[in-house]
Amino acid sequence: MSGWAGIFCDRACILGEGPAAHPGLGRLYWLDILGRHLCERPFAGGATTLHDLPVMASMVARVDDATLLLGAEDGLYLRDVASGRMRLLTALEADRPETRSNDGRVHPSGALWLGTMGKAAEKGLGAIHWFFRGEVRRLFSGLTIPNAIAFTADGTSAIFADSEAGTIWRVATDPETGLPVGDRRMFVTIPASEGAPDGAVIDADGLVWNARWGGASLDAYAPDGRRVRSVAMPARQVTCPAFIGPDADTLVVTSATEGLDPDRSDDRFAGRTFTVPVKVKGRFEPAVRLA
Repeated sequence: MSGWAGIFCDRACILGEGPAAHPGLGRLYWLDILGRHLCERPFAGGATTLHDLPVMASMVARVDDATLLLGAEDGLYLRDVASGRMRLLTALEADRPETRSNDGRVHPSGALWLGTMGKAAEKGLGAIHWFFRGEVRRLFSGLTIPNAIAFTADGTSAIFADSEAGTIWRVATDPETGLPVGDRRMFVTIPASEGAPDGAVIDADGLVWNARWGGASLDAYAPDGRRVRSVAMPARQVTCPAFIGPDADTLVVTSATEGLDPDRSDDRFAGRTFTVPVKVKGRFEPAVRLA
């Protein structure tokens, strides 16, 4: 197991999640879900800007250079980059105050997959939804903590996980719409003693990079599900990776302090966002297609 390289952002998030690069702006965005902040930092370094949010949001994607889309506890919001103004685009489980959004990614077609879950991680309340050109559908239900949503570069395959079950599944997808085709199949199972699968990305070579919550590790899996590499991380509760840099060849990973002892003496880097000492053939997610 190789080691981690450095700290991208030293701010400790309560529940850091949903990092997404914006190549047009040269910036990484990520969320502190429980802190209700959108975090922003240039690829090249500098200060991290915190934006207060009126709702709990868990993921961010680009629409264009002027607009972001945020997945939040009651729906999808459009956020103006310049002013910070937000408006509700589409309600999502707005009639279920016991749930919130969680992990989400954009398919190569421009479709968004977004997970929802119970605010107290109640068993079976989780689901994964599909949003494309204004339409919303529920794809999978009966999950507890939906995570690890990611897509292959050609749009023919998706993965997703239920962290509570310790399982990542793979399912074929329509390259034109991002909708599932056929049944899901088990891809990886992680024993509870080793942690749980959290967020993931898939690089241009087809390797799945998965943050292992509770395991202080970023793991790489081959397309056949074999674990081929693990990178030791300096926080146990790592949550989600993303590709950054002009060539998308650098990995960053968010983490969380949620549930830890306040002094975190045994996990002093918890909540930080890290860079990873692995050069990868990464790729940027496409923009979300609204119409």
